[in-house]
Amino acid sequence: MVKTPASSQHFLKTHNTLKEEIRLKSAALLNTHLAAAIDLHAQVKQAHWNVRGAGFMAIHLLFDTVSGEVEEWSDMLAERAGQLGGTAQGTVQVVAANSFLVPYPLGLAPVKEHVFAIASALAAFGQSTRKAIDTSDDNKDMLTADLFTEIS
Repeated sequence: MVKTPASSQHFLKTHNTLKEEIRLKSAALLNTHLAAAIDLHAQVKQAHWNVRGAGFMAIHLLFDTVSGEVEEWSDMLAERAGQLGGTAQGTVQVVAANSFLVPYPLGLAPVKEHVFAIASALAAFGQSTRKAIDTSDDNKDMLTADLFTEIS
């Protein structure tokens, strides 16, 4: 398993004034969501490439727009981890091992099945993001909480 505990992350020296304990917790939370965001992006692209049937063009374009937004979230999460002195962990191997999303069902083709799968993945990501806002607040890292608020 590729999971990297927050305590084993190598932190760079930074001028960030948050205590290292807070930065460790936040970097771990950010990396958890980075893995899920990269997974979500791949799931939306999978749907975008494979959707078929009535309403194809509208859903195809919608999935393309959503994938762009999700990709921006990945960048924001990774950059915040770096600002805290941590390392963004976004390799395919780490994402596959650490994403909390349900794997995307391959072989789907009808529009309704893709929409349901993507809506479910977005809902799971959204629920976890809202929890991350509270966790960041509890950890006294308001900028990370603001980032999760922006994503939500």
